[in-house]
Amino acid sequence: LKAGGVAGVCVDLILFPLDTVKTRLQSPQGFRKAGGFRGIYAGVPSTAIGSFPNAAAFFITYENVKSMLHHDSTSYLTPATHMVAASLGEVVACLVRVPSEVVKQRAQVSPSSSTLRILSHTLYHEGIQGLYRGYKSTVLREIPFSLVQFPLWESLKDLWSWKQGHVVDSWQSAICGAFAGGFAAAVTTPLDVAKTRIMLAKAGSSNASGNVLAALSDIWRTQGLSGLFAGVVPRMAAISLGGFIFLGTYEKTRQLLL
Repeated sequence: LKAGGVAGVCVDLILFPLDTVKTRLQSPQGFRKAGGFRGIYAGVPSTAIGSFPNAAAFFITYENVKSMLHHDSTSYLTPATHMVAASLGEVVACLVRVPSEVVKQRAQVSPSSSTLRILSHTLYHEGIQGLYRGYKSTVLREIPFSLVQFPLWESLKDLWSWKQGHVVDSWQSAICGAFAGGFAAAVTTPLDVAKTRIMLAKAGSSNASGNVLAALSDIWRTQGLSGLFAGVVPRMAAISLGGFIFLGTYEKTRQLLL
């Protein structure tokens, strides 16, 4: 819990400006109208509050499911174990992540409004379900992302450990995390764009229903391939660096605590 929470807070706060740029690039009104480079830390209180419990919930679930499904490390089923553990971790973590993400993204594209004002406005007009707008789309983004990132991260660590004859150090785990995160970020960008559009959609609009396929179809029809991969560069940059900080910090903190 502590290792995951510390890792989550570190990565989210350090990379917040890149995340804001990515969100504004994906916003339906466009980068400039969404705020451009102004108020780059808009929405950071929501992230600061949600980071620790979000990351802690993920790693508690991930490590426990891994230990329950534990088997011989040479088994061909090892990647499947990591996939199942990561997927269940994301489902649990999203219960914390989504409300924080909804408020954060709305603040990022409305830098003149405070986080508290956006939270109260969402609760007043949409109720608690408004804070969970995009839960399905977030889970549908995070599960494919984790299905790529975590087996790749674990495999890269195992390969490096085998090559050097001992378990990887935390900095080596961080490098593996950067490669795994960057690759996973690239291939799941269309799902991230759909999730952003759903979370930012006005109540009552077609995207507000949370239909991921409809959102993807609308983006493809109006903006084509470039729309589906809007923000891919800052997303890859943020998640590569994020993977380095997040997984490296997690491994180091875990080693110190255990």
